[in-house]
Amino acid sequence: MTDTQEAATASAGRRPSRRSLIGWGGAGLALGAAAAGGGVALSRAGADADPAAAESGAAVAFHGAHQAGIATPVQDRLHFAAFDLQTEDRAEFVRMLKDWTAAARRMTAGKPVGDGAYGGLAEAPPDDTGEALGLKPSRLTLTIGFGPSLFERYGERFGIEDRRPEALVDLPHFAGDNLERTRTGGDLCVQACADDPQVAVHAIRNLARIGMGKVNVRWSQLGFGKTSSTTPGAQTPRNLMGFKDGTRNIAGTETDRLKRFVWVGERDVDEKSAWMTGGSYLVARRIRMHIETWDRASLREQEDVFGRDKGTGAPVGRAEEHDEPFLKAMKPDAHVRLAHPDSNNGITILRRGYSFTDGTDGLGRLDAGLFFLAYQRDVREGFIPLQRRLSAQDALNEYIQHVGSAVFAVPPGVRDTDDWWGGTLFSKEA
Repeated sequence: MTDTQEAATASAGRRPSRRSLIGWGGAGLALGAAAAGGGVALSRAGADADPAAAESGAAVAFHGAHQAGIATPVQDRLHFAAFDLQTEDRAEFVRMLKDWTAAARRMTAGKPVGDGAYGGLAEAPPDDTGEALGLKPSRLTLTIGFGPSLFERYGERFGIEDRRPEALVDLPHFAGDNLERTRTGGDLCVQACADDPQVAVHAIRNLARIGMGKVNVRWSQLGFGKTSSTTPGAQTPRNLMGFKDGTRNIAGTETDRLKRFVWVGERDVDEKSAWMTGGSYLVARRIRMHIETWDRASLREQEDVFGRDKGTGAPVGRAEEHDEPFLKAMKPDAHVRLAHPDSNNGITILRRGYSFTDGTDGLGRLDAGLFFLAYQRDVREGFIPLQRRLSAQDALNEYIQHVGSAVFAVPPGVRDTDDWWGGTLFSKEA
């Protein structure tokens, strides 16, 4: 079969648009198997990718050159929270960050916050809320990031107005965006990932409690069913559309690719933004899937939209999931074809997305979809150009819509017990 015949065969029988069924537009994303991600081991050294680690409830090391929860093997559950500042006192905010760090250090080790949930002074609130008592660490990771609005609103007062990295840009409006203010932005964020949902929720709850009066929760998102695997050899997970997601994610052992695409290097910063060396930039997008419309599409149309076989995950014209895609055999607007690095001058991002379902929309439709999380060295060279292409051309736009959005600068890891979240940004030399 020639290339032209193969492409024609793959394209045959595509059914017409179903957008009229619900009257919504959409916006593309790196949802399929063409974008990239990564993971390292529980030791943070990239040596232990044993799937049994999840069953053991093991702890992930908190200290390291990079924050855990970025290149760490993806856990099963997510609780993500964006916060807004309530204090204008730099010293009070720094004190909170140090308290958060101390609490995160203990919770990721499976220990209670402070003196714990009981046994203390009866007349005072406990240091820990207690719902994680008796539970294993469940590979809990906590990852903090700082939003553009922190520098815009508090930069001068906190003495960091000239320390905003050039790469921490406000995301532009993309075609099809329908962003809700109550699910967008934030001065800072915390991403809690764990294999036990109660452990993840416990972590965010305690940080919000400790931060009361200094910060409040702007919005949050629970997630389940990881949509990207960062562990070599692990079975590729499926998204809520039933397709394997994350086939081409960076492996935790691929340190060269992590350095190239994920970690901020010395040449990416100047003197004022050097605090970001070893960090990364996070894009978070809440993407509503039009589940009811998708479920009425034929199998052939669904496979044409993605450019992959739904059963095996194999690219069009190939036999196995991990076979190199033959992009010209796919429809011109197929998601994999448009999102593939070969179609985007090599653009590669690390994804840690999760599925979500939050009841219904009041019209009898599920409020469900993908909570998209992507890390990269520079959003100007990663997510932004990729999303511009996808939002303009991707066939998947018919079935999705971006309704929430945020971007954060994620600083390097906490090095030791004397270090703290944001220490490189709020150091005395700042």
